[in-house]
Amino acid sequence: MRVVSCLVNEHNLWLVCLALTTCLSGSWTALRLFSRVMQTGGSQRLGWTFLAAVAGGATIWCTHFIAMLAYQGSTPVVVEPILTLFSLVIAIAGVGAGFLFVASSIGRRMPLIGPPIGPGIGGAMVGLASSAMHYMGMVAYRIEGIVTWDGGYVIASVALAVLIGSAAMTAASRKAQGWNALLAPGLLAAATLSLHFTGMAAVSVDPLSPAAGASSDVFTSMAAAVAAVSLIIVGAGATSYVIDDSERAAALERYQQLALHDSLTGLPNRRSYRVHLDDELAGLRESAGKLGVVGIDLDRFKEINDTFGHAAGDDALKVIAGRLSGIRRPGEFIARLGGDEFAAVKRFENQADVLDFTSRIEAAILKPMTLDGWETSVGASIGVAIYPEDGTDKDALVSNADLAMYRAKANIGQTICFYEPGMDEAARDRRNLANDLRAAVERKQLELHYQVQSGVKDGEIRGYEALLRWHHPQRGMIPPAEFIPIAEECGAILPIGEWVLRTACREAARFSGDIRIAVNLSAVQFAHADLASLVQDVLTETGLPAHRLELEITESTIIVDKQRTLDMLRRIKALGVTIAIDDFGTGYSSLDTLRSFPFDKIKLDRSFMAEAPRDPQAKAIVCAVLTLGRSLDIPVLAEGVETEDQLSFLRMEGYDEAQGYLLGLPAAIDRYHNLPGGREDFAEQRRRGWIAG
Repeated sequence: MRVVSCLVNEHNLWLVCLALTTCLSGSWTALRLFSRVMQTGGSQRLGWTFLAAVAGGATIWCTHFIAMLAYQGSTPVVVEPILTLFSLVIAIAGVGAGFLFVASSIGRRMPLIGPPIGPGIGGAMVGLASSAMHYMGMVAYRIEGIVTWDGGYVIASVALAVLIGSAAMTAASRKAQGWNALLAPGLLAAATLSLHFTGMAAVSVDPLSPAAGASSDVFTSMAAAVAAVSLIIVGAGATSYVIDDSERAAALERYQQLALHDSLTGLPNRRSYRVHLDDELAGLRESAGKLGVVGIDLDRFKEINDTFGHAAGDDALKVIAGRLSGIRRPGEFIARLGGDEFAAVKRFENQADVLDFTSRIEAAILKPMTLDGWETSVGASIGVAIYPEDGTDKDALVSNADLAMYRAKANIGQTICFYEPGMDEAARDRRNLANDLRAAVERKQLELHYQVQSGVKDGEIRGYEALLRWHHPQRGMIPPAEFIPIAEECGAILPIGEWVLRTACREAARFSGDIRIAVNLSAVQFAHADLASLVQDVLTETGLPAHRLELEITESTIIVDKQRTLDMLRRIKALGVTIAIDDFGTGYSSLDTLRSFPFDKIKLDRSFMAEAPRDPQAKAIVCAVLTLGRSLDIPVLAEGVETEDQLSFLRMEGYDEAQGYLLGLPAAIDRYHNLPGGREDFAEQRRRGWIAG
């Protein structure tokens, strides 16, 4: 009641309201700035601490002096300026120390001063600083009278400032929203006001003379001036907070744009795609509906990079992305996952809506475009999985859409494919084969078969091509066309390729005479291995002369990384090993490739031999390749010779070598008991079993 009586009877209530307004607005601003102190570190934390301390300390100081001026005494009053300014310094320094302590204790999570003790201690520091400022200000407030103090009220005022200040900083250290966000500023203002008015209740003044002090108008003007200064300081702090908050919001928006969108095309990226898919699935679980998840992979995009360069490839992606953005309708989502992979999502009710969506995607991608003055186009393989039939969770739907997309890519003429359960079984079977293939070398399930390569005119055996065979313990013999692509995908081709090279050279070293051995190389081996060093090590280990080893590569292997591949081939050729280009005529068949690297042999693909004796066009191609080889001084070997007519045709045209079932079926090494090395009659070779019939 003494405090209430002091407030009502001994103070100008208008100035008390002004002090209250100043205190509340300043406390809110100071704690908003303090939130930045907790969110930053290093020099930024010190900068925000200074701003928060100035706002908080000035608020407490101004509240005190406005309320002091509201005190209606009957004796003259003199304010000592030095002590008054020193009290302001105490307020700012003490509030800054308390704020910094709270932020540091939360950041370090120290066991003795961590939350909630750390904020409590920091709040107590703020309360003590406020108390020191108050009573220093009271010392500066000189009254012509006898001043007596009630110790109980003094202790109570300090205790209230410490306890409520601790509660205020504890609340400020926690995340709060809505009305709870006003709790901490309200408590901080309560700590300041309770300190002041309880402290003022402790004061009793007996005037020494009845002389009047300053008029109430003067006190009111001074209070207004102090309040104005306080509001300017608080306004400056609030402005700093608002500007920073706006900049942070703008920066956050930019970061979100970068984080959720592809930097090249501007389409949503993989992360955004997965977030959107999660949201769509969450919505569908609460309401009936279906969702189409679409996987998109561009076809022939690599040809654009190889032909026009990667910059043109980027331009093509931008064009395609712009078209895909243009065809989107409400409820449709399209993203770029990376490289030439895209994905889409569409909520629908009728299956026709999904077909229309995928058809629009296909049409947008297939439309021709102009790059560097040349008109070109790409294709697309599109796979679709439907929720809930093809999966009820995100990962299953994405995986099944990819399976359908790979089926579309594998099937010529089918660009859009919907998921079917059998695809999952095929993928699982493929994964099982990959796992078995990784252990095939250690389990000795692989073996080499050899097919003879003979001179066309004399039938002399020139060499053998090593062909890989896999005898699976449960599935039996698995065709190379089935397991070689799997080996390249899973990385097993590297140890398998090394085993093939080492085994073929070791067995060829047993051949009598000067018979060579041909070994096929995969493009993956060029990308992941130092082939030149491996070849040299194998030749040294097995003792096979380098000129008896022939390595066969396809032109597609060179196209993957032409410069690196050609450099590697030159290093291998420097060892004395011969290099043959395999399956010529079915890939790029680039004359520049033959010009860039001096191959030792051209192997005409077997597909041309089937119709060569009867089909004029096939015959023309076979003759053209032979003419090309002669002009470049490169011998040509024809694969796929299966009939006497084909062999006679090659002999008549003047081909150098041939290989095929007519000359010998691929067979294991034990089929050739004593591999020949000299010039012997072709028929005799076959009769003795050296050439498998």
